[in-house]
Amino acid sequence: MGAIVVAIILAITVIVVIAKTAVIVPQQSAYVVERLGRYHSTLNAGFHILFPFIDAIRYRHNLKESALDIAEQICITKDNVQVAVDGVLYYKILDPQKASYGISNLVFAITQLAQTTLRSEIGKIELDRSFEERSHINLSIVAELDKASESWGVKVFRYEIKNITPPQDVLAAMEKQMRAEREKRALVLQSEGTRDAAINNAEGEKQQIIKASEAKKQQHINEAEGQSAAILLVAKATSEGLQKVAESIKLPGGFEAVQLKVAEQYITQFGQLAKQNNTMILPTNLADVGSFVTAAMAAVKKAKE
Repeated sequence: MGAIVVAIILAITVIVVIAKTAVIVPQQSAYVVERLGRYHSTLNAGFHILFPFIDAIRYRHNLKESALDIAEQICITKDNVQVAVDGVLYYKILDPQKASYGISNLVFAITQLAQTTLRSEIGKIELDRSFEERSHINLSIVAELDKASESWGVKVFRYEIKNITPPQDVLAAMEKQMRAEREKRALVLQSEGTRDAAINNAEGEKQQIIKASEAKKQQHINEAEGQSAAILLVAKATSEGLQKVAESIKLPGGFEAVQLKVAEQYITQFGQLAKQNNTMILPTNLADVGSFVTAAMAAVKKAKE
């Protein structure tokens, strides 16, 4: 029985020694080892052997990027409006030794620093701009956290504001303001549409008047050109006719033909005069057709010369 008890004690001792000696570190993890109470080394992923009862693992760190929820807090904007703001912070441990000995409570420190920085940044801007300046606020918080967390062995990658919640009365006032802005924009758009329609109508009437005047002008030009061409043609025909008559007069018997034509015209026109008027003033030598024809032929002869 004594031998069995001794064997059991030895087995337990071996198991304890192995548990204290052999250490397996998972991937993306780091263990901080102290030897006799002082920092000795940092164990990365893999299998490691420690001195039993001399080396001890004091801190275990996760090297993955972590998301830290920043609780909602009340902030006061530049125009003295209280808003409730919450967010989420993304960070990663880069130096396990600094994260172990640089700060006592890493998560608490990062959370408090993020909240104080957020209150400071919200206090620099007005409520209306706080919704537009989210990206600027996020970058400012990350920059401030990076300065402080460098000695903690932590890298802050980004900070995102999740919600900005003003009081109910402020939300109601903002809703009324947005409704008034929408109605204003609707009226402005309607007036601009009416104005554009009036301008388009006036421009259309203007173009119509211009086109009509141009068409009328072109019509007058075409009529004038037509009349001019007609006058030229008549003049040309008259000129050619007179030229033919003049050439015919020069021929033998042409002068006698002119005398006969003049006599015929005289008698014809006198007959027409008698039909159109009841009262006439007649010359004394009305019956002397020959003298009239002689006078007309004298004028023709003079023109010929």
